[in-house]
Amino acid sequence: MFSGSPATRSHGRIHEVKLQADRLTNWVLKGKDLSSTKPESGSSLEHHFPITQENVQASFDAIFAPWIKAMGLTDLQVSQGFCSLRLPFSGHLKFSSGAVCGQAMMSAIDTAASMAAGTTDRVPRGTVYQHTHFLRPAIGGDFLVTAQVKRFGKSSIYLDCSIVTEETGALVAHAVLEFAV
Repeated sequence: MFSGSPATRSHGRIHEVKLQADRLTNWVLKGKDLSSTKPESGSSLEHHFPITQENVQASFDAIFAPWIKAMGLTDLQVSQGFCSLRLPFSGHLKFSSGAVCGQAMMSAIDTAASMAAGTTDRVPRGTVYQHTHFLRPAIGGDFLVTAQVKRFGKSSIYLDCSIVTEETGALVAHAVLEFAV
């Protein structure tokens, strides 16, 4: 399908995935004007952007799905291009081994990144890419999740995220994400 070096093939795959994401977005929005990054006028979400410390809890409650809220994320802190939150250690988030499952950690990372990406007037349209490294089992107490914007680009927002144990600060997971704007 792709020829050339592994790096060229990887770049080609990434480009193809981005094209597929654009086609899916256009299909879902059915021709809506994408030139504005603001929610549609009258949208119930319009007043939640940009996300600030003053509206962070209301924004979280309005934007995210019930199952994300059921994870028990707390202590939401935001500033421009930054979000931190607490992922509590909970029995309903762990494997039989006792470690918090990767799906829960990736969801917490995506949630923190979404909040950090939404801290400016340029409203994110969704996650286009997430790559997560799990560095140690998530066992024990609560975890702190941080997301930091590395670049607000013309059509994308790039972020760096981490999950550390609250008790020792040991790095549990690291991720990079990209959001469309």
